[in-house]
Amino acid sequence: MKNRPNILAIAGFDPSAGAGLLADIKTIEALKCYGMSVCTANTIQTDQEFVACHWIDSVVILKQLETLLHRVTFDVVKIGIIQDWEILLEIIGLLKKVNPSVRVVWDPVLSSSTNFSFHEKHSAKQIEQVLDAVYLVTPNYIELQQLLPEETMEETLNKIQKRTNLYLKGGHRPDVIGKDELFAKEANIYTLNPKMKGCTEKHGSGCVLSSAIAAYLALDFPLLKACYRAKRYTEKVLVSNKGLLGYHRI
Repeated sequence: MKNRPNILAIAGFDPSAGAGLLADIKTIEALKCYGMSVCTANTIQTDQEFVACHWIDSVVILKQLETLLHRVTFDVVKIGIIQDWEILLEIIGLLKKVNPSVRVVWDPVLSSSTNFSFHEKHSAKQIEQVLDAVYLVTPNYIELQQLLPEETMEETLNKIQKRTNLYLKGGHRPDVIGKDELFAKEANIYTLNPKMKGCTEKHGSGCVLSSAIAAYLALDFPLLKACYRAKRYTEKVLVSNKGLLGYHRI
């Protein structure tokens, strides 16, 4: 039996299991990788309501991470919500110290779907430091505008693409809903059009997509093909039922 690659998800806990760590692990396992996790926050929420976010102390987060890294090597890591940019940079720094070639997929969850904000204001320098350290960033249109609010959309896209790979999710785009784009670092732009009919909104779909990309990267797919397959997997979750909590393939 072939060994499954290990993937680490660093994110928050969502009791509804639609988003955060539980969604990450369900996705990773469904795609035949082995998922491990570091919890950054304990949220109080459902698929319809966000009540509160209780952040895990940074000392505890780093201790979780250090303990795992003593035992396991990760070639791909997915990162979701983090309390602040300093902790995020410290986490990435520790990952790269242990494995300089680790590929970090960063899903910049800056606010919940119910408009709960996870981050205070940040500087352009902090964003640049993060972008230089990660392999792929996966914002939606709203999150992209929040990353560099002083810049135009075109300027933001250009600045990010010069530093890292960018997967722009199209669920909030004003023209073609569901049309995603991959901006490969300092190179081409690829369009990933929606294929499946009957997709409905799902709580945590962004978590599913970024975790699926991480899984396919760990399975040695090149970036474009990993993104394409991850989009197809996410669409299967979106069509799995009519509710806000999608079903995963096991």
